[in-house]
Amino acid sequence: MKWETVIGLEVHTELLTESKIFCGCSAKFGGEPNTRLCPICTAMPGSLPVLNKRVLEYAMRLGIVLGCTISKSSKFDRKNYFYPDLPKAYQISQLYAPILRGGQLEIDLDGQKKAVRLREIHIEEDAGKLLHSGFGETHMDFNRCGVPLLEIVSEPDFSSGDEVLLYLEKLREILLYLGISDCKMQEGSLRADVNISVRQIGGELGVRTEMKNLNSFKAISRAIEYEADRQIGILESGGKIAQETLRWDDDIGESYSMRSKENAQDYRYFPEPDLLPINISEEWISEIRKDLPELAHQKRERYISEYKLSEFEASVITGHKNISDLYENISAHSNAPLESARLITGEVMRLMNQTNTLPEELSVDAQKLGTLVTLVTDGKINRGAYKQAVEAVFTEDVDPEDYISKNGLMMQNDSAAVKEAVSVIMAEQASAVSDYRSGKEKAFGFLMGQVMKKLGGTANPEAVKEMLKKELS
Repeated sequence: MKWETVIGLEVHTELLTESKIFCGCSAKFGGEPNTRLCPICTAMPGSLPVLNKRVLEYAMRLGIVLGCTISKSSKFDRKNYFYPDLPKAYQISQLYAPILRGGQLEIDLDGQKKAVRLREIHIEEDAGKLLHSGFGETHMDFNRCGVPLLEIVSEPDFSSGDEVLLYLEKLREILLYLGISDCKMQEGSLRADVNISVRQIGGELGVRTEMKNLNSFKAISRAIEYEADRQIGILESGGKIAQETLRWDDDIGESYSMRSKENAQDYRYFPEPDLLPINISEEWISEIRKDLPELAHQKRERYISEYKLSEFEASVITGHKNISDLYENISAHSNAPLESARLITGEVMRLMNQTNTLPEELSVDAQKLGTLVTLVTDGKINRGAYKQAVEAVFTEDVDPEDYISKNGLMMQNDSAAVKEAVSVIMAEQASAVSDYRSGKEKAFGFLMGQVMKKLGGTANPEAVKEMLKKELS
């Protein structure tokens, strides 16, 4: 019997606003527990919410890029449920009139393009966070209550974990370049709930389960594979799939049941009485459209056509907004876009891997790196010194010119000193000189390295090469 997996996604992304969705409390991540609260966050009697206009603007940005229909009239609803991290005992969300409907996001898997349809994107507020101690105690931190969210709901158009990951990567790229979310999964600002069912190929849709607690792309991929196999095993042994919500434990690679899967009626949705309907004009949509920033694919095309970067370089640089921002700042400071690209794809990537630095954590001084690019392109330092100084800026944030001066890394162009070093090395390495003169070209590289070492690694390689060839001939 052949089976196929049917997957739909509900992606929650926290919006990068200064304040929360309905009050003036800070929406920034962290802070001492329960220090970013007010009566509105916790729905104290007499408090009234006021909608943050920036949330609507961010939602419209995303809707325009994804080709959604922007609702001219949108409303909020109360989703009623009790859980310790929800002090209101309800969540303000959108069920009946979400701000965005439809749209799609195209993915490309091994050259096969596929349009993933979107059902809707709606605005809602985040809940708090439970803090579990090692002593069997659980504490509530309500700082996150009221942080604005967009919930991006897809149609069940995915058939594999690979498709899901491509979709999430592209969605994250769009969110980052639009500047509406930092997408830090480790901080909970990008989360995905995965709805999974299996069916015989071409058959009717099966009963679905929902997987929660997926806080990394790796966990999402593992969870999809596990749950599909679990459901197939149950069905092939004659059992039935229970419609339930599952929690994924990535440490053991298994899921466990949290509760039976709820339907909308279980939450007793009703219109939010404290918030007026949202009315959006065509003029406002046009203003948002005009102010859209350059997206990753547009940057890639521009880098290739304007700066003559290779497709590989352009793809690496635009892989994350932090990296493309760093590149543009280095390039602007040094006026050397090609050398700046090679710096990013070479030394910066190497140092990020070496120090386990994620793109969203990257914080290196672009102006200092730009100074080093200028020094190497102007022939004032050689590649060895350049590499050493880049690492010092990356890891220790040193002043590049001071570092080069103190470590004697400025390139030597003294022809007399170069000639003397060549003479000494040729005398010391007579066998290598003989090998070269007898046609062994590799010996030249050895001699070159010895001369550079003799000069402390700061000589002009071209000057050394020219002098060495002259003396050997």
